[in-house]
Amino acid sequence: MTILVTGAAGFIGAYTCRALAARGEAVVGLDNYNDYYDPQLKRDRVAALCPGIDIRALDLTDRDGMAALFDDVQPERVVHLAAQAGVRYSLTNPHAYVDSNLVGFVNLLELCRHRGVQHLAYASSSSVYGESATPPFSEDQRVDRPRSLYAATKAANELMAHTYAHLYGLRATGLRFFTVYGPWGRPDMAPLLFSRAVLAGRPIDVFNHGKMRRDFTFVDDIVAGVLGALDNPSQADPPHRVFNLGNHTPVELERFISVIEAAAGRAAEKVYKPMQPGDMIETMADTHRAHAAFGFEPATPIEAGLPQVVAWCRDYFGANA
Repeated sequence: MTILVTGAAGFIGAYTCRALAARGEAVVGLDNYNDYYDPQLKRDRVAALCPGIDIRALDLTDRDGMAALFDDVQPERVVHLAAQAGVRYSLTNPHAYVDSNLVGFVNLLELCRHRGVQHLAYASSSSVYGESATPPFSEDQRVDRPRSLYAATKAANELMAHTYAHLYGLRATGLRFFTVYGPWGRPDMAPLLFSRAVLAGRPIDVFNHGKMRRDFTFVDDIVAGVLGALDNPSQADPPHRVFNLGNHTPVELERFISVIEAAAGRAAEKVYKPMQPGDMIETMADTHRAHAAFGFEPATPIEAGLPQVVAWCRDYFGANA
């Protein structure tokens, strides 16, 4: 079976490509290698995690290029992980989110519809819960009060996918990821930012004066959830559903930093700052639905996962951590 993975040079995308190929799937990836963060990290990630996998340089907004790709590859299933990510970046670069997360997504939906794709599994985000959510976040809670444009585009993706399922019978599954981390992770997120800074002896910015809790989820657990969801499309009418993929164990920011300090062998210099616009104070996934549907069972605590991040940062960035 041929599976197309968008965002294949991204953090979750590269691990997903590797896992699919390891179980014998025919995998084709695409990525636009944009400069939201260093494209060389993306190329190195692909080289390390996806040797031999066919990954094409292509942007979701290129309608003709996307159509040609679908005609060439003829994917039977699609894992859509490409997106403009980041809550804070959306405050200053809104058009990037509209182009990639809305225009790009409708281009993909149209191709899945017209080319007879059997199942589309796509990335949503825990940020859709916004200011109205009460931990633990369940899929039944309202998601109509986002705190950022990024969150709004992800909530819109879920509505768009539901519409295509209702109108055209497209089987689609949305996956709300909760703060994914691991080696080869995104350099703009706290696990890598903090690990690199502590290793180099630089200060770290601790927002909301450390009074935050995040449901940090190791990348291997997330990928297991992606594959589980991909293999179990909805049989309902319309055939669209949404799952939380998180660790179901929120961690205080101070504890998170202490684990990094222990792995790095040195104390962090903390600069306490107020809450940032668009951020959420706490995230926590209710994962009962994913567990019932495909046995999702995250198994990696931060005490096991974060030392791997610190070790990878020490190896990859060296003295320039």
